[in-house]
Amino acid sequence: MALLVAIGILAGAALAYEILLARLFSILLWHHFAYMIISVALLGIGASGTALAFARGPRTSSSFGIGFTGCAVLFAISSVGGFALAQRVSFNPLEVIWDVHQQLHLAQIYLLLALPFFASGAAIGLAFMHSSERIAAIYRADLLGAGAGALLIVALLYVLPPQDCLRVIGGLGFVAAALTALDSGARRSAAALAALAVISTAAWPSSWLQLQPSPYKGLSVSMTAPGARVLAQRSSPLGLLTVVESPVVPFRYAPGLSLSALSEPPMQLGVFTDAEALTVITRFMGDRSALDYLDQQTTALPYHLLQTPRTLILGAGGGADVLSALYHDAAHIDALELNPDLVDLVRGSFSAFAGELYRREGVTVHITEARSFVEASGQRWDLIQLALLDSFTAAAAGVQALGESPLYTVEALQTYYGHLAPGGLLAITRWLLAPPRDAIKLLATAAVALEQTGVSSPGDQLAMIHSWNTATLLMKNGRFNAAEIAAIRAFTKARSFDVAWYPGMPEAEANRFNQVAEPYLYRAAVALLGPARERFLNDYKFYITPATDDRPYFFRSFKWALLPELLAQRAQGGLTQMDAGYLVVLATLLQSVIASLILILLPLAALRARHRHRESGTMARWQIALYFSALGFGFIFIEISFIQRFTLFLGHPLAAIAVVLAAFLVFAGLGSGFAAPLASRRRAVIVVAVAGIIACAGISLIGLPVLLPPLVSLPAPLKTAIALVLIAPLGVAMGLPFPLGLQRVSAEAPDLVPWAWGINGCASVAGAVLASILAMHIGFTLVVCIALGLYAIAGVIFTTGHHQSDHGRSRRNVGAVTRPMGTRRCRDPHPQRARFLGLRGRC
Repeated sequence: MALLVAIGILAGAALAYEILLARLFSILLWHHFAYMIISVALLGIGASGTALAFARGPRTSSSFGIGFTGCAVLFAISSVGGFALAQRVSFNPLEVIWDVHQQLHLAQIYLLLALPFFASGAAIGLAFMHSSERIAAIYRADLLGAGAGALLIVALLYVLPPQDCLRVIGGLGFVAAALTALDSGARRSAAALAALAVISTAAWPSSWLQLQPSPYKGLSVSMTAPGARVLAQRSSPLGLLTVVESPVVPFRYAPGLSLSALSEPPMQLGVFTDAEALTVITRFMGDRSALDYLDQQTTALPYHLLQTPRTLILGAGGGADVLSALYHDAAHIDALELNPDLVDLVRGSFSAFAGELYRREGVTVHITEARSFVEASGQRWDLIQLALLDSFTAAAAGVQALGESPLYTVEALQTYYGHLAPGGLLAITRWLLAPPRDAIKLLATAAVALEQTGVSSPGDQLAMIHSWNTATLLMKNGRFNAAEIAAIRAFTKARSFDVAWYPGMPEAEANRFNQVAEPYLYRAAVALLGPARERFLNDYKFYITPATDDRPYFFRSFKWALLPELLAQRAQGGLTQMDAGYLVVLATLLQSVIASLILILLPLAALRARHRHRESGTMARWQIALYFSALGFGFIFIEISFIQRFTLFLGHPLAAIAVVLAAFLVFAGLGSGFAAPLASRRRAVIVVAVAGIIACAGISLIGLPVLLPPLVSLPAPLKTAIALVLIAPLGVAMGLPFPLGLQRVSAEAPDLVPWAWGINGCASVAGAVLASILAMHIGFTLVVCIALGLYAIAGVIFTTGHHQSDHGRSRRNVGAVTRPMGTRRCRDPHPQRARFLGLRGRC
């Protein structure tokens, strides 16, 4: 029992470490580099299977205990020490695509971060090899522990900084080692390791674990200003917030500010999320004239078309858009913000500086996810404003390309449009890149959204203006009339803004003040709002097809057809036009595949000699490789797709990750518990399990889009319970194929057990990367369909060679081996298979 608990703790610590690395490297670098580093580092699990395949596994209980304990101790030390050393590698992520030296530095980071996963994978692989008759129980402990670890790290991140969570994870490694030592009878060693578990949480020097964000991130650049200092920091799973004051070189953050503006922002405090994504808290002492600059931004346009509007702001941040709504006499303001720590900073620590902004009469702050709030609300607003919270640098560098955003999809715009009062406006502001991407894609998305709601002429309900660096789109619930068009023209002319589109606009009015080579936005609007839309979408150099909930990648703009041209212009900076995030993840996939093939094929050289002859009905090596690869890819494909599907329903991306990930792992762990008692009917159980997976997932694909939206307004605990109930049958079925397959491998070729374990780990790693890439191109629905196809292939492979029932073959084997009188003892060439079949070493 102690061993199973140790396995659960180690598996939970490993998954918690994986999630924590995502947080840590989102702070140090950008989220897509975190993806890259973790995915490749996880190949340590695959490497552990290769190492165990060569090692032949433990021969005695004593050697197993020493091996498992050593691996757990190695995990404890390397999980903390490896990260501390990886931080000190001189790595510039912005040059990794083309600089060989940076790629070598990245390889160093890989090796350091792979070691903890190698240790945890080796420990669990040893358990599979040593206790082949308990494979189902070990797998159940592994999954249940991993599910608990996912919940644990989310809870820890609410109470501890990310770097201190590392200490806890290291301590858990020592706890697992202590339990294993206790199980082996080494009580003194167990006591010493338990003491180390406590000591290690405090023994690591704080200077080693102090986070050092990339010098190219917004926070690092801001801190180079003379006199800049950090006033406050708040940490949670949603992000590390850092409030910075820069009195000598003050923040002047006003996106889209007119070049002819005569006023400037008052003193501001910069608030960075994960050392990037700047928002500001603006000083307001009650002097309305100090806020005149707010009327010189493109975001002010809707207030010149509406009188005292009831306003909803999606993404309130530090309060700049709330302040603008107050300045323009909004009747009431509902401000939505996802991060409660940010609201607490504005409403608490810096409330006096901000003029009690979030406590003012007429301002209601809601801490919630924007899209879910709107879908669950029965209200209508005169103005819905989607704030610009991401940084221009991140947008221009393409580091958001792999970021899923449910706020800018066709379905999202339809939701906002459905909550506008008659004559109301939806206002969305995006950075204006060169060449234009986001602005054109937003216009295309709005046109499709209106058409799908039944609007025959979407161009009559759309308008767009732009400054030198921002573009603001207006979508009206109704047609723009002559007075409103005149107001748009007057607003832009007074502020030297350009009109990109209004109904009936001539081309001569475009490209007048902030001139570029051609009136790109106007011509894009004409094409997108006319019969040439599809041709324009196909011919435009960047990918601007509207995002949907099934493919929620609004920030993806890279097209493969553009690559040769960009490479040819590399010397002129052409590579800066590529989506860095997209290319980095593609490079990650390539690295994962190459490394996986090496780790899978390398052991074959050693294993080939041991298994030259194969009994009739046993699985060939290629079948084992394909079976466990299919399970690895299929499991992770379904898991990632369901996280995306439940994000809107649960109202929080973090809630979706915690609930869905834990649910799949826990229910799969419970399902694996049926593997041992059903081992004698493995073929039938696999057929039923695969059929159950296909049926449950298929029903979910059809039913969830219909079932979940009406329930989105329910309380969070009830929605969590509903999610668990909906996932449970699928999770239980998904827990059966792996232990049943490993039981069969253990019975037929025990030396291949670690190889199969490593293959499954490699497939899971590559699958995590591949799932996002596939979803970007074909959507999450088809990703699930591919997963179901993989499970079907696995079912066919498993039944191959079963010319008779497993139960019948086992009985015949027993009879054959125990024939005359059963008194002569002999050495079984496959002792693990003998134990599995219940033999006593007789022949």
